Amino acid sequence: MRHTIQLLLTETVDGLGIVGDVVGVKAGYARNFLLPRGYATVPSDEAIAELAEKRKVAEKELADLRAVREKIVGNLEGLELHLERSCNDFGMLYGSVTQRDIANALGENGYVVKPREVRLPQAIKRVDSYEIPIKLATDLEATIKLWVVADRDLPTDDDRVEMEFDNEGNLIEPGSRRKDDWDTPKDEAPAEEGDAKTEEAAAEAPADA
Repeated sequence: MRHTIQLLLTETVDGLGIVGDVVGVKAGYARNFLLPRGYATVPSDEAIAELAEKRKVAEKELADLRAVREKIVGNLEGLELHLERSCNDFGMLYGSVTQRDIANALGENGYVVKPREVRLPQAIKRVDSYEIPIKLATDLEATIKLWVVADRDLPTDDDRVEMEFDNEGNLIEPGSRRKDDWDTPKDEAPAEEGDAKTEEAAAEAPADA
């Protein structure tokens, strides 16, 4: 079992606690991060008393932040967001949509959200619609609808049926193939005209008595 120690936070540490909290942390985290940066110290009654006023300020800031987040969650619930992306003719994106992409798009619409607060249920790699949870706190969550749309008009299903590609993956333009290419198997050469007539004459000749 890894050794843990009790420390008093002298500064608010995101994901750990606010100033004045006594927290249990791993010894390595304390030794390599919290103590060298002055974020924590050894707990004592005197140290806790000295931090009392600073803690009140931190508690008010935390309450104000909570109110802002509650408002954001209320406004985000049911929001529809559109992202335009480049893709191939089948709607597969050239690259995926990331948490940062969504957070940046929300920011452009007036919603301050960190990338880690965007919870992607799956990789987003094609044109489609997605339900995306936004989690600002353990008990503060909203779900938005993300529409990933192409940056151009895509071929319809009927268009895709007509599309053909050569062995190297290049698109074969309509009308560039001869009708003989469709009717004659590639591994069979067309019969010579003379051979065809000889076969017809043999078929019509009367059988010997």
